[in-house]
Order: sequence, then structure tokens, then C-alpha cells
Amino acid sequence: MRITVIGAAGMVGSRVVREAASREHGVIAVFRRGRPALLPPGVTAVEGDANDPRHMSELLEDADAAVAATRPAPGHEDTAVTTTTALLDAAATARVRILVVGGAAPLRVPGRPDRLVVDSPEYVPREWRTLAAASAAQLDACRAHPANWVYLSPPAVLEPGHRTGTYRRGTTTLITSADGTSRISAEDLAVAVLDELENPREHQHFTVGH
Repeated sequence: MRITVIGAAGMVGSRVVREAASREHGVIAVFRRGRPALLPPGVTAVEGDANDPRHMSELLEDADAAVAATRPAPGHEDTAVTTTTALLDAAATARVRILVVGGAAPLRVPGRPDRLVVDSPEYVPREWRTLAAASAAQLDACRAHPANWVYLSPPAVLEPGHRTGTYRRGTTTLITSADGTSRISAEDLAVAVLDELENPREHQHFTVGH
């Protein structure tokens, strides 16, 4: 499979690149600027602006799937919808399925189907609220777009860690452990991304967790 990863320099994107390469997929890693010093063998690095749908559609022309792993810079959370829409436009033009790695905000709280994570201080501290609201708007932008998309909501805590190769998968409700925590390593999130690309399920919005 030929996979284009946009946002390949980020915490999630870099791990998706490594996971895809380890499974011997052809990978184009799209970076905003410059080329990283180290990339897995067989990965092609290119520069690209996620907000330029014409250029992005050219990069997606020969891809079998795309992964949007972009993340707005602090203070620029309002760009999440604009960037995602541009990438959806590019994917639609290239007729490529795109997996958008978003946020936990639009998930429902376990046991409280009437309440979203974005409105729950126990999962979204005040300093994360602006970014959380942006990810909820990001999913709304996907739902309004005709592109062939799937949206992955990580759990409440996503951070670098170890690759176990295992995770639990759900749909629109946050996955929590017995102690109420909700987390996954970025490495195992990348495993879930590649599993979805290789064997697509029927749900357009799904989540994973340990």
C-alpha cells in the first residue's frame, strides 16, 4: 500500500511513518519544512503545506491512503478546521481515503451519553479546552465534507511510550481503564492507524485506548 502521511514530523505522524515502514508499505512523509535527519529505509520525504489543497492533491495522486496527523500550534487552534478542510478537499480531488487523527473532545463520557469529553473538566483541563473545542469543530467539518474520510479520536491522554501492539477499539465513547484513566501511547495509536488503513471498518468515527 502507498500511504501519504501529512504532519510526519509530529508525535503521531512520525510514529505512523515508522509503523507503516515496518509493515513494508510505501510511505511519503510530508513535512512543513526541511527534511529530518533520520527516516526509516524506503520512506520518501517531501515538503508540503497542508493548507494548499492543490499541492496536497498532487502528493496524494498515487497514494492508496492518506493520514492527516497535523496539529495546530499553540495560539492557533482556530486553524484546525481550515487545515482539515483543505486536506479533505485534496483527498476528494485525488479520490483517496483519508484518516484524520483528531482529538478526544467529540467522544461521549462513559456512562453519560448526554455529555461530551470537551465539556468534562476531569478529562479536559482548562488549559486544553481551546484545543479540545477545535477538535470537536474538526469532526464537524469532516461530517460536512463529501470526501472519503475516517476520524480517529485518541483517548484523553496521548503521549510517547512503548509499542505493545495491543489496544482496545471503540466507536464514539471514550475508552477508560478500571481506574477511570484514559490513555494510549503514540506508538500504539500508530498501530491502530495502520490496522484501520489495512482493514477498514464500517465506522467513520472511532476511538482506541489501552
